[in-house]
Amino acid sequence: MPLYRDDAVVLRVHKLGEADRIITMLTRRHGRVRAVGKGVRRTTSRFGARLEPGSHIDVQLHSRHDPEQPPVGARGLDIVTQTESLGSYGAQLAGDYARWTIVSVICETAERLTEEGEPSLRLYLLVVGALRALVERQHDPQLILDAFLIRSMSAAGWEPALTECAKCDAPGPHAAFHVGAGGAVCESCRPPGSARPQRATVQLMRDLLDANWTSADTSEPGPRREASGLLAAHLQWHLERGLRALPLVDRAAAVTAGSPDLPAVAP
Repeated sequence: MPLYRDDAVVLRVHKLGEADRIITMLTRRHGRVRAVGKGVRRTTSRFGARLEPGSHIDVQLHSRHDPEQPPVGARGLDIVTQTESLGSYGAQLAGDYARWTIVSVICETAERLTEEGEPSLRLYLLVVGALRALVERQHDPQLILDAFLIRSMSAAGWEPALTECAKCDAPGPHAAFHVGAGGAVCESCRPPGSARPQRATVQLMRDLLDANWTSADTSEPGPRREASGLLAAHLQWHLERGLRALPLVDRAAAVTAGSPDLPAVAP
């Protein structure tokens, strides 16, 4: 069986048999990979603690196919043979509920936005950067999450329109925002039920997309809540179903609660 090595972030784990786990990870060069960690649930496991969600690792795997070639049909499960820790972000954040739930959303989003075996370097770097920023407490955790969401949507081709009308490309700024339409919309194109966020909310989303942290860090609570709701609704619209981890995040409900275009994203 071919042997290969890559850097990866562990996105999800679940049990297999009595002592094994199936590890879903996002790798730097090989995209999303699923592999079996044999015996990692035993207390004597050499690397079980490194294969937890949010862990950044250097991993060696055995594969049933050539990892450098696109998979034909079902890829199957690789086998983890060795790991080295590059950053135990998940373990460092596990005791902080607010940040740990954000880690869960980041990992779930990354899994949903990738296909097995298809490289996604930009998303991999976004995940690593977001986890590192949470550990280093560089910014408010909610802003880190929203920055990750809007940039990951941009990488997937789902970036919301913020400076022009999503329908007719008329230059903005525009007062209305509609998730189904693709973002900001002018008065002529505005569908019924569109939200009317504050201008500071749209500016905050632009700052997060452009990594303008000087401006984002000084934003007010109101625009932050609106931006969180709009970004969560926009992502879930394109995913066509909700993120399981998102309601666990400690954040205010989306603006215009009850609107079909902006579902509540938190209890």
